[in-house]
Amino acid sequence: MAEAITMPKLGFDMREGVLIRWVKNEGDAVNKGDILVEIETDKATVEVESHASGVIRKLLASQGDIVPVGATMAIVGTPDEKIDDLIPAGGDAKPAAAPAPAAAQPTPEAAPATPTATPTVAQPAPQPAAAPAAPVGPIKASPLAKKVAKDLSVDLSQVQGTGPGGRIVRKDVEAAQAAGPASAAPAVPVAYGLSSIVAAARPDETIQTTKLRQAIGRRLVESKQNLPHFYVTREYKMDALLEMRKQVNSFLPEGEKISVNDFVIKAVALTLRQFPNLNARLDGDKIIRRGAINIGVAVTVEGGLLTVVCKDTDQKPLRLISGEVKAMAGRAREGKVKPEDVDGSTFSTSNLGMYDVENFIAIINPPEAAILAISSAREVPVVEDGQLKVGNRMKATISVDHRVSDGAEAAKFMQALAAYLEEPLRLMV
Repeated sequence: MAEAITMPKLGFDMREGVLIRWVKNEGDAVNKGDILVEIETDKATVEVESHASGVIRKLLASQGDIVPVGATMAIVGTPDEKIDDLIPAGGDAKPAAAPAPAAAQPTPEAAPATPTATPTVAQPAPQPAAAPAAPVGPIKASPLAKKVAKDLSVDLSQVQGTGPGGRIVRKDVEAAQAAGPASAAPAVPVAYGLSSIVAAARPDETIQTTKLRQAIGRRLVESKQNLPHFYVTREYKMDALLEMRKQVNSFLPEGEKISVNDFVIKAVALTLRQFPNLNARLDGDKIIRRGAINIGVAVTVEGGLLTVVCKDTDQKPLRLISGEVKAMAGRAREGKVKPEDVDGSTFSTSNLGMYDVENFIAIINPPEAAILAISSAREVPVVEDGQLKVGNRMKATISVDHRVSDGAEAAKFMQALAAYLEEPLRLMV
């Protein structure tokens, strides 16, 4: 039976996606699970798999189209069956029109010098040609192209895109890098004083926000305006956990070592078993306590943050949690996340421990009810049994939607979390 392939919803507030590339064409055979198309969301470029097997009978959207969530992009079926009922009125997915790229302004070439009839007249020294003006507005480039450009130190404003609508893709960046760097910008003039050197003031710079940054802004403004946040902070003894991590990692190869964050993710998941009210979402006047415990992990990517999701975290061993999070974070930074990487979180964590942060708070990721902000495990002076000594301590702060829970429950959660972080053998049984 023929089936429609629709634009998937890959996030709480996703409304549309940009069709980047068809991996399969009309008439090609496709199996369930094969990569069918690449789309770009506010978060990343995602490879969408076919959920049906058969032949691609019809493609209803083209490269560069902006397609609403739920709109039919393709039809998969047997070669001879009728598909008329699955084709939307008008015969296509009715994608929104992509904004037309701004017309490129031709750069005037320097006029050739006109020979003078009177050789005795001195000619002014030729002036260097002005550098081409930077493009106005956002630079259209895929997330992968942006990452490659950053790695290769290529200025995207100097790259000509060959993708749909002039979009810059990976091969454009690599070609620009192979062609060599653009001429260096002139040095900033420096004023010399009697006892100091003062650099000239830099001009203002206007940067167009990315789709990802715009999406983050929309969601977090909505969260802070509509969700009454409250916060509870607790400090944890980390000496035993750090020692256990050291012992565990001595048995693991370099690419599989477990981080402090992996221990915290597992501890949070086990603690949520005791506090299902925090593993929940609000639906009108009802609280829906989620059966699965799926921990979202905030990952830094080009231009913002992306939350990848470790499913059924409470049921997985530490080593598996660590491997899954590393793999998903890697795909996120390459702009190649899978739909299941970013969908279905029930509780989120945000860790700034790698930046030597003492404490911070995080904004709840709707529609969840809470998020845990994890700071650095630091050596600090502590007093135990009346004695001053050095100890490892880590602060964490939970942000909770006050419509779903209250301070007492959040404090009990943070207290129960201490049992796993301060006695980490509990995480192994």
